Amino acid sequence: MTKKKEMKKRRFPKSYTGKTLVIYLILRALVIFTLVMAAIRGNYENVLLCVLTLILFYVPDILHRGLDIHLPDTLEIIVLVFIFAAEILGEIQAFYIRIPIWDTMLHTTTGFLAAAVGFSLVDLLNRHERFSFEMSPIYMAIVAFCFSMTIGVLWEFFEFGADLFLRTDMQKDAVLSSISSVTLNPEPVNVPIRIDNITSTVVNGEALNIQGYLDIGLYDTMKDLFVNFIGAVVFSIFGFFYVKHRGKKTAFVENIIPQPEEREKS
Repeated sequence: MTKKKEMKKRRFPKSYTGKTLVIYLILRALVIFTLVMAAIRGNYENVLLCVLTLILFYVPDILHRGLDIHLPDTLEIIVLVFIFAAEILGEIQAFYIRIPIWDTMLHTTTGFLAAAVGFSLVDLLNRHERFSFEMSPIYMAIVAFCFSMTIGVLWEFFEFGADLFLRTDMQKDAVLSSISSVTLNPEPVNVPIRIDNITSTVVNGEALNIQGYLDIGLYDTMKDLFVNFIGAVVFSIFGFFYVKHRGKKTAFVENIIPQPEEREKS
């Protein structure tokens, strides 16, 4: 190996080639630019987010080398763009606030990708030469779905913990025009009292500048889990037919799930 190639190997992730490398270089340049601007402005929280993003960009390469599997270019690009969209655009550029559906889109994508990861883990095990058993397509689809939903639940635990202990607002609040609660019933019975047409909220005698009741995170959490569910179901269906008819029109699934390293074309 020449000295020039050795330098290139050290500078860039080993698994990134072709269009994946181009996307990686573009996104990395944007992150570095954002990092420099944040440092100039003295916004060190955003500096740390940029550093975290640069580290996360190496995750696909770490998985590629650590697990000795081939990550398709399409999957690597999706992961890189997802990290950039979540950390740089979502957090630093406040797309979560400016674009209401931004968080929904990312959580749907997370559900889809997490199902793909769970499915690929079972698929790689299923096809490993050391094992003599074979799992059915429906079982693999169910495992992929459950894996994705577990990741979604754990993430919501993380958001709740951050809001509770670090005083963040990862579980975004919702403004409601009506509520129904047993707590409002003066009688000790399980009958909720409903309040409609709520136009304001008062806390400690001070009126908040919102046009309704402030829900603290419940609707956001349930919405995130629901769209995660949708993403998980969609991929699980694709995964089921991928195994059911392996080798027949399965290019889409093969482009987004890891494959055994020996399948990688030289």
